[in-house]
Amino acid sequence: MNTEDNKDKDLQAEGTSAETAENATNTGNTIGNETEDCEDLLAKERDRYLRLFAEFENYKKRTSRERIELFKTAGQDILSALLPVVDDFDRALADLATSADEQTRKGVELIYNKLIGILKNKGLERIEVAANDAFDSELHDAITQIPAPTPEMSGKIIDVVQQGYKLGDKIIRFPRVVVAQ
Repeated sequence: MNTEDNKDKDLQAEGTSAETAENATNTGNTIGNETEDCEDLLAKERDRYLRLFAEFENYKKRTSRERIELFKTAGQDILSALLPVVDDFDRALADLATSADEQTRKGVELIYNKLIGILKNKGLERIEVAANDAFDSELHDAITQIPAPTPEMSGKIIDVVQQGYKLGDKIIRFPRVVVAQ
C-alpha cells in the first residue's frame, strides 16, 4: 500500500503544483493589467494637468495684457471730452493772432500750452495732417469731396476741418478732412 499511497500523493502533488503555477500566472496577469491601467490613468491625468496648466498660463497672460491696455486707455473718456476744449483754444488762438491785444494772446497761449502739456503727459498725441497729404481712409475721415483744382491734386487732402488725436496707438478721434476728387 505504501507504493500506492506514494503514487497518489505524487499525483496530488503534481496537480497542486500545476494549479499553483496556473494561479501564479493568472495573478501575474492581473497585476500586469492593473499596472497598465494605472500607467494609462497616470498618463491621462498628467496630460489633463499639463493642459490645465497651459490654459491657466494663457489666462494669466491674457488678463495681464487686458490690464495693461486698460491702464493705457483708462482716461480715454475724459481725454475725449476735453478735445472740444482744445479745438476751442485752437480757434481762439487763430482769432487772437490777428488781434492787436498782445497780452490776451500771450495769456491764452500759456493756458493752451499748459493744457496741451498735461494731455501729452497722459499719452494724447495730435495726428499731424496737412493740405496736399494723400488721403488714407484708415487714418482720415472725409467729410466732403470737392472737384480737384488740378489733376495731380486728385485723392489729396484740400483742407483739415478738425484735428485728429490718438491715445498711445489707438486713434480716439479721426481727423476730419476735405478731399479733392
